[in-house]
Amino acid sequence: MANAGKPSASRHIKLFGWRQLLVMILVGLVLASALAVITSAHMTRVQYARLQQLERHKDKLQTEWGQLLLEESTWSAPSRIERLASERLDMHVPELSEIKVIRP
Repeated sequence: MANAGKPSASRHIKLFGWRQLLVMILVGLVLASALAVITSAHMTRVQYARLQQLERHKDKLQTEWGQLLLEESTWSAPSRIERLASERLDMHVPELSEIKVIRP
């Protein structure tokens, strides 16, 4: 009965094994969490770079759109259309005597 107060050697090893297993699990979880943070930070940087690229492209497209609107207004100016109609199609504004009103 001298060993009654002392824990047995197998119980001590078994308890140490559970603690060691718990520590290993916690270390694994901490490493997994660290890898998730690293992956998330990397993906954030990649997506931010892509966002900046898309914003630059949007700015280029907006500039081009403005230039196209300006070009359209130039091509469709009434004075230009009237000039082309008279030069190319030999058209002219009719005289009042040439205008006839048709009523139903």
